[in-house]
Amino acid sequence: MNDTILLVGHGSREQSGNDEIEAFATEWRKRRPDDRIEVCFIEFADVTLDAGMAHAAKDSKRVIVVPLILGAAAHVKMEIPHHIEHAREHNPDVEFIMAKHLGATDKVLQALKTELSKAMLALDAPDAKNTGVVLLARGSSDRVANGEIAKMARWLFEETGHEMVDLAFTGITYPKVETVVQRQVACGMKQVVVLPYYLYTGVLIKRIAKQVARLGKQYPTISFALGKYIGFDDAIYELLDERVADAKGEGRDEPKMLECDGCKYRQFSEEHGFGHHHHH
Repeated sequence: MNDTILLVGHGSREQSGNDEIEAFATEWRKRRPDDRIEVCFIEFADVTLDAGMAHAAKDSKRVIVVPLILGAAAHVKMEIPHHIEHAREHNPDVEFIMAKHLGATDKVLQALKTELSKAMLALDAPDAKNTGVVLLARGSSDRVANGEIAKMARWLFEETGHEMVDLAFTGITYPKVETVVQRQVACGMKQVVVLPYYLYTGVLIKRIAKQVARLGKQYPTISFALGKYIGFDDAIYELLDERVADAKGEGRDEPKMLECDGCKYRQFSEEHGFGHHHHH
């Protein structure tokens, strides 16, 4: 079958973030030399969803749409499915299949643990017992998406020796990183690792670096370390390989129905008209 894999990144106002997604795709192509892999973005980029799907459909019989996104909020539940329906209407001879987003999985946990270990080594006294961890995510108005991140924080607590692993958000919802750090210091933590729950660089990653620097001045007796985002970890490539295999139905008679096929968010958007607005 003549397949195309369409990797969908969020897109960033910071061009370096979009460049990193392109670099990620270049590396993924090296790992999958027999596949045609194209890239598009949800926003803040030249090639967005409609154009990306139209390009992927050329000379293809099947397009596997792969969200390069950690959480299942509106982008995954409504926006990408809406554009897939549009692409199906304009390319009736091409099959479009949406793969599952990255989600809260063991592979993502593996990538977070790797970056946490690296951040710990940057501390003068890397002792997990007196080092709090703040898993810092973008946040969403979708409680299910926030719940996925909370699950990852819990899994980090379960599988590391840190006595405090807390969740904070950079926007949309609470608590903020400053509040969580204040709590951890009050509870006796002598060191704090801020671990970004992000795939690539961008405006918010740069903002996080400034926040951590500011916290270091606010708490001069506390050692801070900032972890790196996880998008280039081998575990993320492996997880995407799994998502593609599942979407293709490899090893099964039919492709597996994924969470956005037939979900209530998609039905709602189709019945009432699609609209997506940023309030942040």
